[in-house]
Amino acid sequence: MARGKLRIYLGAAPGVGKTYAMLSEAHRRVERGADCVVALVEHHDRPRTEVMLHGLERVPRRTVVHRGAEFTEMDLDAVLARRPRTALVDELAHTNVPGSRNDKRWQDVEELLAAGIDVVSTVNIQHLESLGDVVESITGVRQQETVPDEVVRRADQIELVDMSPQALRRRLAHGNVYRPDKVDAALAHWFRPGNLTALRQLALLWVADRVDEYLNAYRSEHEVSAIWGSRERIVVGLTGGPEGATLIRRAVRLAEKGAGGQVLAVHVLRGDGLTSVSPKELAVQRKLVEDLGGTFHQVVGDDVPAALLAFARGANATQILLGVSRRRSWQYVLGPGVGATVARESGPDLDVHLITHDEAGKGRGLPAARGARLGRTRILLGWLAGVGGPLLLTLLLAGIDVSLGLANDMLLYLTLTVAAALLGGLLPALASAVVGSLLINWFFTPPVSRLTIADPTNILALAVFVVVAVSVASVVDLAARRAHQAARLRAEAEILSHLAGGVLRGETGLQGLLERVRETFGMRSAAILEREDGTAPWIPAGSVGPDAPAEPEDADVDVPAGDRMALVLTGRVLPAEDRRVLAAFAAQAAVVLDRRRLREEADRAKVLAEGDRIRTALLAAVSHDLRTPIAGVKAAVTSLRSPDVVWSEEDRAELLAGIESGADRLDQLIGNLLDMSRLRTGTVTPLIRAVDLDEVVPMALEGVPRAEVDLEIPESLPMVSVDKGLLERVVANVVENAVKYGPPGVPVLVSAGVIGDRVEVRVVDRGPGVPDEDKERVFAPFQRHGDAPRGNGVGLGLAVARGFAEAMGGSLRAEDTPGGGLTMVLDLPRAAAPDPAAAPDPAAAPDPAGPR
Repeated sequence: MARGKLRIYLGAAPGVGKTYAMLSEAHRRVERGADCVVALVEHHDRPRTEVMLHGLERVPRRTVVHRGAEFTEMDLDAVLARRPRTALVDELAHTNVPGSRNDKRWQDVEELLAAGIDVVSTVNIQHLESLGDVVESITGVRQQETVPDEVVRRADQIELVDMSPQALRRRLAHGNVYRPDKVDAALAHWFRPGNLTALRQLALLWVADRVDEYLNAYRSEHEVSAIWGSRERIVVGLTGGPEGATLIRRAVRLAEKGAGGQVLAVHVLRGDGLTSVSPKELAVQRKLVEDLGGTFHQVVGDDVPAALLAFARGANATQILLGVSRRRSWQYVLGPGVGATVARESGPDLDVHLITHDEAGKGRGLPAARGARLGRTRILLGWLAGVGGPLLLTLLLAGIDVSLGLANDMLLYLTLTVAAALLGGLLPALASAVVGSLLINWFFTPPVSRLTIADPTNILALAVFVVVAVSVASVVDLAARRAHQAARLRAEAEILSHLAGGVLRGETGLQGLLERVRETFGMRSAAILEREDGTAPWIPAGSVGPDAPAEPEDADVDVPAGDRMALVLTGRVLPAEDRRVLAAFAAQAAVVLDRRRLREEADRAKVLAEGDRIRTALLAAVSHDLRTPIAGVKAAVTSLRSPDVVWSEEDRAELLAGIESGADRLDQLIGNLLDMSRLRTGTVTPLIRAVDLDEVVPMALEGVPRAEVDLEIPESLPMVSVDKGLLERVVANVVENAVKYGPPGVPVLVSAGVIGDRVEVRVVDRGPGVPDEDKERVFAPFQRHGDAPRGNGVGLGLAVARGFAEAMGGSLRAEDTPGGGLTMVLDLPRAAAPDPAAAPDPAAAPDPAGPR
């Protein structure tokens, strides 16, 4: 059965019209005769959205009973039984009511897709899991409902639903998104222009990256080599010279002129020799390009212009930026240079920029080494010099009347032999020696025009010529091969140095390592395979590129890393000398995997160590803080039972009050210890209901003297969705802590207000305050701030309060009080208004941005 297709409407912000666009698509499909049903759509009392449901078949929802309350969810079984061609499923990131088959709605969608049903769904950009921290830093609100990015990335179609911040705010002001009583708070908090602009940019960039993935996959699948300038990508060629920083900054400025521009810095390690490159300078340039938002790459190529062009076309770049050559004028006799060659061969679809700089024309420093891989042009020139050169020289010498002498003639032919060796290597030089000796014998050694030699001295001279020619050719060829070997070893050393530098910089990600292998050797894909033992099947531990091999036998290159791991690549067969470097990469991959496992074990050990620390602190608390009230109770009871003393009524009342106070103290300490134990073991199960703050907060303050607290809880506050008992404990712990550290005679202020769809309770004291670096530490178990005496508790009050707050879907944080002191901010979810069509989900905190 073919898998269904998933189409997602991705919203830049709540209220942009995702659900409306999804329903419009459904009507278009129904008009075309497609079998399309509404599996679940939330209209949130928006009239225009509700009207769009008319004329569409709806699958009845399933009722779920949770803790005595009834809620409705999508009836997955009914949709599977109905088997429509397309199902509409709203709010992909929604958390299902406990008792449902799946925890999340996107898991329901996966079942529909697996059954061959196409699904159209919606999600907001702030609900993507990877963007949670970014959205929180922008809006100040942590998203409670998220969906893994991979689920959205796997969608067959993603359509961005967007509008300008000004238009969305007008839509809110007109009452098209929220009820009138919610509009002012929404516009003042979540829907501020800055928030909407930042969320819009996040959505555009995320979709742009997804479009890039589609485009690269299409180009790879259809083997498209031409450049499609859909996005400005600028490749910067770095030689490691001092001009690199200038080129990088110029490329970044060019990229900033176009939206979404990208800079890719490339350094080519040549197998046929390189000028001297400073590793320190290259490292500085790498850091510069990464600091400016670009990426750094290293590739190996014997032909630098070809390697640069291949990389640029593979990355779908639109521009190449190179520096003007540092060669001196006379050095252009040896060739046009990299810049001119790249510009000539780039073609009409790739622009090449040559940037002037201070080092232009000042010389390269050390001359380039020559290698044995000379290329077809060099070899052809060698054969022309070795065979054609002696023929032309013979015609020239035969055409002049003056005789230069046999010795001078041999030196001229020997010069051509050396030139042939320098250009084409050993074989053209040997051919030049043979042809030259025959021509000298025929034209210049008596008797002329015959291969015989009359003078014995000429025989010796000719033999010496052949020996010298062959010796020079051999020496030149050997030097070229040694230079090539040195250059290749140097290139390998550069790669290994870069790899070691990545380890020192902490770049130990497996995906990044595999991507570096793929780029360095120009392969199509790379993967790391591992197995439990020598007979177990191979399991991919990581891969990059399309069609990564699942078995070593399927790869073009297979480099083992022990008995249980192998680095495999596809694309082409690499020469044997490349395996030394690949072995280093394979060993580093094994280290990365081992380090990841060690990190996981370290995390587990950290959890155990934290448990040991808490147990130690618990023993200390039991041995001291619990013993003190027990000792007081014991002393009072012993005194009352003593037959030797007759106590007055006032004394008996005082002793009984001491017993009661000690018992209350013990009850509080043991309660906090038990609560912390429940939080640590995850057994706190809140009973979420709609509660009025003006009922709960006064009850929480019964243990605090009334004169020490000012209470400002408006009666008009909306209800909050919390567990009444847990909320009472949270408020009581926070207020008791504020009273403890506040100055005498200055009451603690407890106030509340509405911010968007959240309700904040603020407990303000005028005490000494807490430094910023210690604000999080006060919520750690068994922690007291400053020099609080041991008898004031075991340091669990705020830890328990934060744990209970988060269990209810809220949060507790510390802020500075203007003018001095500390303010504890308790953020609570606002209870949703009763909705007969769909009750709110009690298991998940509501969306900070309101209904989608």
